[in-house]
Amino acid sequence: MPASPIRKLVPYAEEAKRKGITVYHLNIGQPDIETPPNVMEAIRHIDMKVIEYSHSAGIISYRRKLAEYYRRNGIEITPEEMIVTTGGSEAILFALMSCLDPGDEIIIPEPFYANYNGFAIAAGAVIKPIDSSIEDGFALPPISSFEKAITPRTRAIMICNPNNPTGYLYSLEELETLKEIIRKKDLFLFADEVYREFCYDGKRHHSVMNLKGIENNVVLMDSVSKRYSACGVRIGVLISRNKEVMSTAMKFAQARLSPPSLGQVAGEAAVDTPDAYMQAVLNEYVERRNIVVESINNMPGCFCPVPGGAFYATARLPIDDSDKFCRWLLEDFNYENQTVMLAPATGFYSTPGRGKDEVRISYVLNVHHLELAMKCLEEGLKVYPGRT
Repeated sequence: MPASPIRKLVPYAEEAKRKGITVYHLNIGQPDIETPPNVMEAIRHIDMKVIEYSHSAGIISYRRKLAEYYRRNGIEITPEEMIVTTGGSEAILFALMSCLDPGDEIIIPEPFYANYNGFAIAAGAVIKPIDSSIEDGFALPPISSFEKAITPRTRAIMICNPNNPTGYLYSLEELETLKEIIRKKDLFLFADEVYREFCYDGKRHHSVMNLKGIENNVVLMDSVSKRYSACGVRIGVLISRNKEVMSTAMKFAQARLSPPSLGQVAGEAAVDTPDAYMQAVLNEYVERRNIVVESINNMPGCFCPVPGGAFYATARLPIDDSDKFCRWLLEDFNYENQTVMLAPATGFYSTPGRGKDEVRISYVLNVHHLELAMKCLEEGLKVYPGRT
């Protein structure tokens, strides 16, 4: 199993804090936005005398509520076409283990969410990466790149939309392009859409569930963690109209018995979160994004594309090795007794050697702390011994 690029530097951050240094955590997608009050109220007023197992597919009232949520977002699915999971992570693992045999291949544009590597290894699957480029903001690679990567063992293509770690938002035209190769080669299309609500600059999200002609090929993974700033409730969902896929996934769901019952109570309440809450969150993230992107692009030798969604940015820095640089920031550097924790981008690639001059930044802190973190980064780059 590969180490997490997001969490592997935690011991160095803890040591820096023991020395009295303030660490600004931009390494992990843990928002500081408050969880919606209606969710917290539902948790406080849980009326259970016994915390029981739920149905392996999830509490039926929650699945019905989820169907309403998707309907509001233009996606028609039924409670029987979903399995509630222990976070979006378990949904990804169930999808891979249900659809891929050991040795089967899955094509993913890189950089991609680091844990796809670990889940693929757990499922015995092989990731075949294709290159997306920071120069064009990590847009979907040309269809020829997908065609070249296909072998007799290829079973699926996976995307994250909006993307983690780049923040890129795929257009409808790009999804239609993907659809053609999925239909032509009869592959699965796995889509991680946990950041669906986080779309900026007037852009809208287009779900793979609405691509016509490949309804039986699509497997969707989703989560409440980031949408409602409730990462710790550990509730996600696996969705597909493919009955065979869902029947197989149910075997894995039954083997782990059930998703968290208390988390499902929170998830069900979250569906009724007022639009005003979501709009305020969006406005906040746009401001945070702009601070990060503008700050980095004003630093000599640095480049950061403008993310269209999610709350991540992948930036290119004038450094020799992002793993060494991110560790150095925590171990050997501070500016006015402060430093910043970033995620080295090497962990978001499966191609050896890629991402050495890139970092992922999660703009999940408030504006003031982001400004201080960007100042730390700027000052760190000035004195980093491995600057290129």
